[in-house]
Formats: sequence, C-alpha cells, structure tokens
Amino acid sequence: MDLQLKGKVVFVTGGSKGIGRAIAKAFLEEGATVAVAARGEKELLQCERELNIHTVQADLSIESERERAFKNVTEALGTVDILINNVGGSNGSTIEETEMNTFQEAFDLNYFSAVHFSKLAFQQMKQKQGGAIVNISSVFGRESGGKPTYNGAKAALISFTKAFADEAIQYGVRVNGVAPGSILHPSGNWQKRVDENPEKMKAFVEAEIPAGRFGTAEEVAHTVVFLASQKASWVVGATLNVDGGQSKSNF
Repeated sequence: MDLQLKGKVVFVTGGSKGIGRAIAKAFLEEGATVAVAARGEKELLQCERELNIHTVQADLSIESERERAFKNVTEALGTVDILINNVGGSNGSTIEETEMNTFQEAFDLNYFSAVHFSKLAFQQMKQKQGGAIVNISSVFGRESGGKPTYNGAKAALISFTKAFADEAIQYGVRVNGVAPGSILHPSGNWQKRVDENPEKMKAFVEAEIPAGRFGTAEEVAHTVVFLASQKASWVVGATLNVDGGQSKSNF
C-alpha cells in the first residue's frame, strides 16, 4: 500500500532509540524526510550514520530547548508536515513516596513537551491547511499499571489528543494517538526486566498479554505511520491501543 508519504517532512521527538527510532526508520522506508530530537549524543550520532537523518540534541523537558529544537528542524528542512510526539519516560515510585518535583518532571517530559511541540507545529500546518500529529501515550494512560507519575501524564496526553483533534481538524490537521502496551526493545525497561528475571517476565506475559508475547517497536511504528498518512484521513482524535490485547478497557 502506498501511504503517499514520499517527500513529507517528519519530526520525531525522542527518536534516537527504541520506539522513536523504529518510527523514524518506518517513515524513511516510505520515502519521507525525517528529523529526530533527543538527549543522547551517542544514539543521535548512530542515527546520523546509520539512517542518514537530521538530528538535534536537546533536553525536551525544557521549554527553551524545545523551541530551539523546532527552530533547528524547520530551518534545516523548511517545514514540518508530520509531528510525532514520542519523547517520554517513567520516574518515581508510590504516590506517597514520590516528591512533587518528580511529578512535575514527569509532566514536563511526557505531557507538556507534546502540548508545546503540537502548538509550534500547528502554526505551520494551519497555514498549509494540512498536517498530522501523532502522540505516543500508553495503555497505562487508560487504566492502572505502571508508575503513577507516568500514568497521570499519559492520561493527560490522551485527553489532550482528543481535545486538540476537535480544534485542529477544521484546518485540515489531524491529531491522533497510539497507546502501546508492553513493548520489548534493547533500550527499554521491559528488556531490563527480562534480563533481571526472565522467569518472572515469562509468567507476566502468560498472565497479562493474550497474544502471548511482548510487542515490538516496529509494530508500534507501523501503526503510527498509517495514522499519519492520508489512508487514515477519517481517523480524528483517536488513540489506538497497540498491545496484543493487553489492556482491559473496552476502547
């Protein structure tokens, strides 16, 4: 299927490794021009060398760094047709034991970064009367599981996705989301847990994931690329679970 993405400029935040890198690679395979932003210099250099994409090193939890990164991409590539808000991470422990500044850090990285980049990209997309934004949240943004700081930020992101989608579609800009379940990749927390206790993780998969295995970063990426394409032109404000049946919710 031709997703008609050739020549589109795609900006992926947190795109240097894991799910973000898989997303960047999937767009490249569709003929898009791709830029990624992330903190890790080593991983960004690998992306430049192995994928031949534009990279920006920045701490995307900081407002000024987000503005600098977006300016860098638009000056280098001219515009952003598709924005993928992927940057994120988990921190803290129980609510009682987690300091307030840790909650703030979680929202700065997982939620406010997506809101800010969406607002920046929308100004260009609105002028062109077209564009797509895909926010990467989590099934734990819809139900219990994971750390409370992460869950709260991802729940807010799912709500933001629907609210902004209804606002942006009148200008031809589609906003959607993807909520991954437990995804196994070398740089992720699930891989660390498998390495630490493979038997425990085997039992987890058997009990919690009906498909009988962890998901892959590529499976998330394929869904993201479809949502960003015009083949998904009537999908607006949706956040799609990509989880092998893991989530317990009815939507």
